This record gives sequence, C-alpha cells and structure tokens, in this order.
Amino acid sequence: MVITVPDLLTKDQLAEAKELLHSAEWVDGRVTAGHQSAMAKNNEQIPEGHPAAEKVGDMILRALGQNPMFLSSALPLRIFPPLFNRYSGGQTFGTHVDNAIRQIPGTPMRIRTDLSATLFFEDPDQYEVGELCVEDTYGVHRVKLPAGSMVVYPSTSLHHVTPVTAGTRLCSFFWIQSMIRDDSRRSLLFDMDRSIQRLNGELADHDAARKSVVELTGVYHNILRQWAEM
Repeated sequence: MVITVPDLLTKDQLAEAKELLHSAEWVDGRVTAGHQSAMAKNNEQIPEGHPAAEKVGDMILRALGQNPMFLSSALPLRIFPPLFNRYSGGQTFGTHVDNAIRQIPGTPMRIRTDLSATLFFEDPDQYEVGELCVEDTYGVHRVKLPAGSMVVYPSTSLHHVTPVTAGTRLCSFFWIQSMIRDDSRRSLLFDMDRSIQRLNGELADHDAARKSVVELTGVYHNILRQWAEM
C-alpha cells in the first residue's frame, strides 16, 4: 500500500524548516546506508543528531501526531527520528531495500522498519527528474510530490531515486514500526476506517443508521485489538 499524505507541513513550517536545513552541515549520504545500499547511494545528508535535524525532526513528529491520514494508514507504534537528504548534479540512489531493523542513535531502542516515508521540501518544478520509484505487485509507483506532502510505503518494497539533473531535491526520510506488522492487514484496517469516517459524515442526521456505524466501529477496534503488537 502506497499512501500519499498531502500538506503535512504548512507553508510557514516549510519556510522555517528550509531555512534551518539550508544552513546546516551536509555530509556524504552513505553514512546511514547498509553495505549494499552504500554501493547504490549518491547523495548528501545532514548528520544524525545535528541541531537543525533535531529541530525540524521534532516539527515533523508533531505534525505526524496530528495527521488523521497518517495515523489511520500507518497505525504507528514507533517512529525513527527523521533524517534529511538532498540530491543535485545528477545524484541518485539506485534500487535497494531498506534495512529491516534500525537502532535509534544514542538509545538502546531498535525499531522494525514496517513502513518508509519521504517528505518533500521542494515543489516538483524546482528540480528535474528525481522521482522516488517504488515497486510493488501492481508495478512501479513514481512519486514526486508538492512541498510539504509525504509518501508512505512498505519498507519491504524495492525502490530507487532517479538522477536529479537540475535543481536540488530536498527531503526528509524515516521509518515507522506499525502496531500492525502485516501490510495487507494494515490496508484492510485503513479501508475500514475510511469507510467508517465517510459513513459518519453521510449518516450524521440518520439516527437509525448511527447504531450500525457504532457497531462497525466496534468491529474495527476489536480486529485492531486482536492484530496489534505493542
């Protein structure tokens, strides 16, 4: 399941974040890559623990905690502190799969990477190519979103970033451990939740139908209770 989360950050948040990120130190992006990914990775990255990364990362985490689309689709248990990368001058990231387990820096905590996320800081017309290409059973999803929007996709997916031939592609990326490990189960719960929310709106003035919506909501939570890993 590939999910787009539009307008995660406001224009004011984007402006503040970009000012911090542009003034930060940037290093070779292979510092966080595994052995195989390092051979395919050619970009720049802000070091983990950098003050700018932590400040913008906190902004992203607060926005995620308030975003219904993200919460419903990801059902997050833990979120890796957001990282930041940029591509320019033909830089690219070849086909790879994300590491299954990530150690959160400075802590003994590890997370299982069920979902990967990319948040865009530049509009598509600010750089050429630079698409995130995610492969699944339905083909290749090519993603290049407006500034402030985010894509979330299974970390089990092969994916790559096409070369940025002009301009600069600036993004945040991070991983999520979901309460629901299995992507197909997570998709079913997301579809059910969206249907419940739609019915809540459509049947707001129909008292007789409201009971059915409440019952369906109970089914959703009982399934979540059975499947969730905490």
